Amino acid sequence: MTHISERDLQLPDAVIGKLLRIAAEDKNIVSLGPGEPDFITPKPILDYGKKIIGKTTHYSAPNGKVELREAIAQKLKKENKINADADDIIVTTGSQEGIFAALLSTIDPTEQILIQDPGYLGYIPIIDLVEGVPIGVPCMEENNFELQPEAINAAIDKKKTKVLLINTPENPTGNVLSKKTMEAIAAIALEHDLYIFSDEAYEDLVYDKKHISFGSLNGMQDHVVTFHTFSKSYAMAGFRMGYMHGPSEFIKAASMPHHYMTLSPPHLSQWMALKALSLPKRYRDDMKNEYDRRRRYIVPRLNELGLRTHMPDGAFYTFSQITDITQKNSCDFAKDLLNKAKVAVVPGSEFGKHGEGFIRCSYAAKLPLIKEAMERIENYLK
Repeated sequence: MTHISERDLQLPDAVIGKLLRIAAEDKNIVSLGPGEPDFITPKPILDYGKKIIGKTTHYSAPNGKVELREAIAQKLKKENKINADADDIIVTTGSQEGIFAALLSTIDPTEQILIQDPGYLGYIPIIDLVEGVPIGVPCMEENNFELQPEAINAAIDKKKTKVLLINTPENPTGNVLSKKTMEAIAAIALEHDLYIFSDEAYEDLVYDKKHISFGSLNGMQDHVVTFHTFSKSYAMAGFRMGYMHGPSEFIKAASMPHHYMTLSPPHLSQWMALKALSLPKRYRDDMKNEYDRRRRYIVPRLNELGLRTHMPDGAFYTFSQITDITQKNSCDFAKDLLNKAKVAVVPGSEFGKHGEGFIRCSYAAKLPLIKEAMERIENYLK
C-alpha cells in the first residue's frame, strides 16, 4: 500500500503545470507562460564552465564557496547599497530554496506570513509545507497593483504575524515598489518587530523606475532577509544558483535547514556564478533592453484587443484584465485560448484570490512569437 502524507495531498494542484505541459508537448502552441528567460546563458559563463568542470566534482562548503560569497558581498554593497559581509551570505540552490530555508528557521505552526495577492504562486505551497499560514494582502489594479501600507496594517495579527514576504519587481504584475511605499512598509515592520523577506529575483529587469533593496533602507539591517537569483539576471535558470543575505544570527539559524536540504549548493554552478559576477553589466543590459522592446509592443497590442493592461515597470510579465471581454473565469478563458487559439497563458487565479479576472502573459519569448500569439488571440476574440 502506498501512503502519501496529508501535507503532500493538501498542496495546491497548480493549473499552470498542466497548461505548460500541454504547451511543451504540442509544437503548434505559442507559449506565453514560462517564467524564465528565453536567452541562453552568456557565452563567457558557459565557456568557463566547460573549462573547469573536471575540478568541480566534490561538495563545496555548505554555505557556498568563500570566493563566491565575498564577490556577492561586494556586489550587494555596490549595486544594492547593502552593507554585506561574506559570513552573512548563504549560497542557495536557487532563491526558492533560500526562501524555504528561511521560513523553516522563522515560522512555527499556525504563525502567519503576509504575501502579495496577486503574488508569486510558489510562496503558498512552501508556507503550507512549514505549517505556516499565508495571508494574502490585496494589491488592486486601481493602485497599479502596488502593495498598500494600510492593507498590510489591516492584515497583521499582533500575535501570529512574523514575516512580510515581498516580491519587487513583482511576479505576476510587474509592479516595482516606490521608495515612499517601501519606507512606509519598513516602518510597519519596525513597529511590529517583523521580518521582511525581500525576494528580488527580477532586480535587473526594471525599466522606467529604479530598483531599491529593502536591506538598503535606514534601520532595517536587523529586519531584512534578501533573496537573489542568477536565473533571471544571467539566464542561468538551469544551473540553480541563488543566495540570501540577512542578520548574522538569522543566517546562522538558516544554515541548518539549508544544509540538511542540499548539503551544499552545486559546485560547478558556483564557479559559473562567480564568473557571471565578473562580467560587464552590458550582458544584463542587453537582455533587459530586448525585454523592454517586447514590453513596448505587447502592452499596447493587448489593450487594442480589449485586454486592459497596465505597463509593467519590471520583470517580464503583463497582467491583463479579461472581464471587459468575457464572462468566463480566468481559468476557463486560459483553457479556451489554449484549445482554440493555441496560445498558452496563465490564469490570474493561480496567483491568489485577487488575481481572478486576469491573465498573465510572459514576454520572455521572442518578438515574432509574441506577435503570432497576439494575432491568434485577436482571431479568437473575433
